[in-house]
Amino acid sequence: MKILVINGPNLNMLGIREPDYYGHESYSDLVAKIESHCSKKSVEVELFQSNHEGDLVDWIQSAYNNADGIVINPGAYTHTSIAILDAVKAVGIPTVEVHISKPEEREDFRKISYIRLACVKTITGHGTDGYIEAIDFLTDKK
Repeated sequence: MKILVINGPNLNMLGIREPDYYGHESYSDLVAKIESHCSKKSVEVELFQSNHEGDLVDWIQSAYNNADGIVINPGAYTHTSIAILDAVKAVGIPTVEVHISKPEEREDFRKISYIRLACVKTITGHGTDGYIEAIDFLTDKK
């Protein structure tokens, strides 16, 4: 099984940006956690982070016929990007939306998730462990 993990804008700033919401783990820590977990489960994983919406769309599209599942934290694009929603719909790959914080308990604009319309599951507020839960959900589903 192959899973693509996609992270949107500012996720590269984990551990620096608003640690009260996002914790003290760095992006490198997150990558290591995901790679270690996938290795133990014999899951092939590819990770990608970008601050650019079009790059995220390109990576979603590249998963077509190339990945069995997608884990995505679109960051702020969660609340604004119809393009990312359309890309997930187009590829038809089971996708899990992950958020480190609980956007539903933050500012009103963060309560809207466009991508959720195309996802099989949403995990919020479990810190970076939410990525592990998403991977387990996708692998247990197969």
